Parts: sequence; structure tokens; C-alpha cells
Amino acid sequence: MASFSEYKEGYERNWADLKIRSSVAASAKKQAKRLLDGKEKYKQIEERTGVPWWFVGLCHYRESAFNFETYLGNGQSLSRRTTIVPKGRGPFTGPDAFVDGAVDALRLEGFVGASDWGIARVLYRLEGFNGYGYHGHGVNSPYLYGGSTSYGPPEARAGKYVRDGVFDSSFVDTQLGTAVILKSLLGLEPTIVFGSEPGAETSTQPDDELAKDVLWVQRSLNALGANPQLVEDGKSGPKTRASISRFQQMNGLEDTGLADAGTVAAIDRQVHSFGVVAGNQVKEKLDTIEAIIRSMAGGTIADQGLANVAGGQPRSELADILGALGGAVQRIQTAIPASDSATPEDRLRKALGLLTTALVPGTKVEAPLGQVNGALGQTVGQLLDGKKSAIGIIGAVLTQLLAHVPAGTGLGQVLTLLTPAAGLSPYTMPIFLGLAAWGVLGKLEKWAQGKALPASR
Repeated sequence: MASFSEYKEGYERNWADLKIRSSVAASAKKQAKRLLDGKEKYKQIEERTGVPWWFVGLCHYRESAFNFETYLGNGQSLSRRTTIVPKGRGPFTGPDAFVDGAVDALRLEGFVGASDWGIARVLYRLEGFNGYGYHGHGVNSPYLYGGSTSYGPPEARAGKYVRDGVFDSSFVDTQLGTAVILKSLLGLEPTIVFGSEPGAETSTQPDDELAKDVLWVQRSLNALGANPQLVEDGKSGPKTRASISRFQQMNGLEDTGLADAGTVAAIDRQVHSFGVVAGNQVKEKLDTIEAIIRSMAGGTIADQGLANVAGGQPRSELADILGALGGAVQRIQTAIPASDSATPEDRLRKALGLLTTALVPGTKVEAPLGQVNGALGQTVGQLLDGKKSAIGIIGAVLTQLLAHVPAGTGLGQVLTLLTPAAGLSPYTMPIFLGLAAWGVLGKLEKWAQGKALPASR
């Protein structure tokens, strides 16, 4: 997810260094004057939403080139219901049609009630309208910096998304960026002040909360096979809304392109049913990987459950797996970095807390899971019954190996198998550790009760 904290310093630095190219200075000033001409109308919107008038004006420039007959959310006519995302808004009529439509659009973006309007947050919100993909290419977004020395040669790198998912590193966008217009506007209206309410910079903003919900929708739609796959950045941009729209059409829901309550519930239901199938695919991959590890270890993992060993002490398949994996892990030990400052007990405790919350709905934790994640517990619990220790140990070791061993090594076949498995993510290590610890604790509990254990768990 494209977090504000990650980009904040870069926005502040770019704003401080921003210089308008002399070749476009007159055009930038012209657009800034057009924005200033609409100040009275924009001020009405500010009074109803708390969104600064000049920010509203920049959004208006971006969507419809200051046309007051259009909806601020997508540039369509105010007199008809919108037919592109966001769909079904309006019509807005009467003397306050533009203002009413703008309030509606700003509410959908999560801007109403925001308290942080420092320059970094302003640029973050403006860039969010078109996505944060330029950061991945090391290019300043032309939607912000077009027409400045911060974008394009000779001072900076060029590049533009010329169509969906296609980035052309040699293309130079000639459209003026919103940051450039804002910089020019300051020369005409020096009373503009960037700032925030006390504590706002460290508090969660309304659009941050909205981003968490959008991120869940994006991940869920991707898991359900969204085509094209969505960038999971927490922004409800055109692609995300188009994907929501397709889901609504396919499931007989009102086609709005917005993740309303009914749509979220329908996505939730499908994610649950899909999770069983996807989980089985994960198990199949892990079974295959286990066979590879057996081979790597140069031995076999005894499938004997509780076996009598020296001294008559009970032995579980956990010890067998660890013993068999020892040779393989030792061979590539140098590829595994030293652990961080956290103790193994701390990491296992956190992993167990995460896993318990997911698998036992209702567990009290510092940050409770939402309705959707809590509901997944029963499905996941049934899926992993009988394999917690084995999957946990194998998965934990593999996660370390895959994270640190070059792709060209013999582990490449493992990486190939694991990568497409549904549900695996950077969070797999704590979950695998949690599975292993949970399985072991279950065994200890049964030993304490004097109960025999099955051969595999």
C-alpha cells in the first residue's frame, strides 16, 4: 500500500525544489488565474466540507478544466446521472448544482473532515487521483510536476503511463501538473497557507481509513481473479472502480463502481467460498515442496508420530521434520541472515496472537480483526486441521530460504511452486511460525492429559 509516511519526505523536498519552466510560466499563470476566478464557488464547498478552496480548484482543473457544468468526480454533466465511475451520481440541479456535486465527490474520496492540509499531504492526495505507480519507476509524476524542472529532461527523468499498465520511459507529458499550477497560484494569492490542526500530522486521516477498506477490496478482487489485476495501493482509482463495477454486473448488484455495503458483503461471501479452493491449492503446493525438502535433506521424514526413542521419551513428527531438515538448512546456512533484536519467544508470541485472532473469531487483541477477517477463521481452521506442525515448520524454513537465496540456485524450483499459491504474502513467516507453535502446544496439551496423538497433525 502506498503510505503517506513513505512518500512524505519526498513530497516536501520536491515542493521546496520546484521551479516552473520558463517556457510554460505564462500558461501556468493563466490556469492559476482561472482557478482564482472560481474562488467564491470553491469557498462554498470549503464551508460545507472543510476542504480548502484552492484544493477543490485543483481537482476541478484536473477533472474538467474548470467547467462548472460538470461533476467534480469524473467530469460528466451535472444534469444527468453519471455513467462512468463513480456511476449513478446525480443528477444535480439548481443554482447549487456544482457545489452539491462537488461535496458528493469529495465525500467519496474521504476528504470531508480531513484535518491535515500540509503541503506533503496535499501532494499525496492529488497524486492519488492517478495512482502512485511513478514512484516504482523513479519518476516524479507528471500529474503533479509536469511543466517543472522536477519532471523531464534535462534536469529530471521523463516517463508516462501511455495506457493501462504500459509505462514509456521516453515519453514526456506536456500537460501542466497540479503542483505547478498551485505554485503559480501562490504568486497571485499569497494568503494561501498550508497547515494542519494540532496533532493532525500524526493522526489517522479520513482518507487513510478509507484506504484500508479499499485495500481489502483490491486484494479480495485480485484473489477472485480480477482481470486486469489491481495495484494494491488503497486508492479507489478508475481501475479499481471499474473492477468493482464488473463485479457488480456479474453478480446482479446495482452498478455504481463503489464498494457499498451490499457489494462488500457479496465480495466477502465469494472470498470465503474461494478460500477453501485456494487453500487446497496451497496444501498441494506444500505437499510437493515437502517432497523436495526430503530430497534436499538427503533422507526421509519418518511418518511415525509418537515413536519410542532412546530413554523411552516420546518423539513427535516435529522432531523428525527438524532433524531431516537440519542437513538442508545447514548447507545453505550462509544465505540466512541473523535474526533481529526480537527474541524467538517474542516472535512466536506475536505469531500466535495473529493466528489465534484469525482462527478463533472473537479473541480479544489490541487491534481486533474486522468482520471479514474474523469470519475466515473457521474455514482456515478446518483446512489446516491435522497439518499445523508440518506446514508450519516446512513453511517457516522455506520462507527464510526463498527470501534470501538467489533465484539461480537449486531452490528455484521451490520458488516457482510457491509463488502462484493463493494467500502467500510477506506475512507468511509469522503465520508459519504460529502454525508450528500452535501444533506443538496442542501436542503438549494432549501429552499433559495423557492422550495418545495421531500420527500426523
